[in-house]
Amino acid sequence: MDTTRFIYVTYIATTPQKLWKALIDPEMTEQYWDHSNVSDWQPGSPWEHRRCDEAGTVDLVGTVLESTPPRRLVLTWAFPTDAADSEKHSRVSFEIEQIASIVRLTVSHDRLEPDSRMLEGITSGWPMVLSGLKTLLETGRPLHKGW
Repeated sequence: MDTTRFIYVTYIATTPQKLWKALIDPEMTEQYWDHSNVSDWQPGSPWEHRRCDEAGTVDLVGTVLESTPPRRLVLTWAFPTDAADSEKHSRVSFEIEQIASIVRLTVSHDRLEPDSRMLEGITSGWPMVLSGLKTLLETGRPLHKGW
């Protein structure tokens, strides 16, 4: 199967520890993603991307493949309807690197099916989410929800 890769790099005035917390803490992800990312973040553990509404609808699921705080987090990534089909799982890697007084965050999302609904969603979604993350960490305020 041909696959596609999406890479996004941003620089954030923060520490690796604060960025790590912002990626895994459900209360923080809610502020910039409008979803809670829920897991114990141990390799092999499941994770869920839950809406912050009364129903707590799960929009994405996966498995933690690697967790090396505060430097690297790797997850499988799938729609709940595709949870049992590993061929439908993409992979997301978060690389955190201290560069002088700032942090470089590289998000690589690979194993994406060309022309898929997932690729379409993440192509516009990752820049918005990561802009929100950067704004939250640098200003203490989230971007306006309801983009």
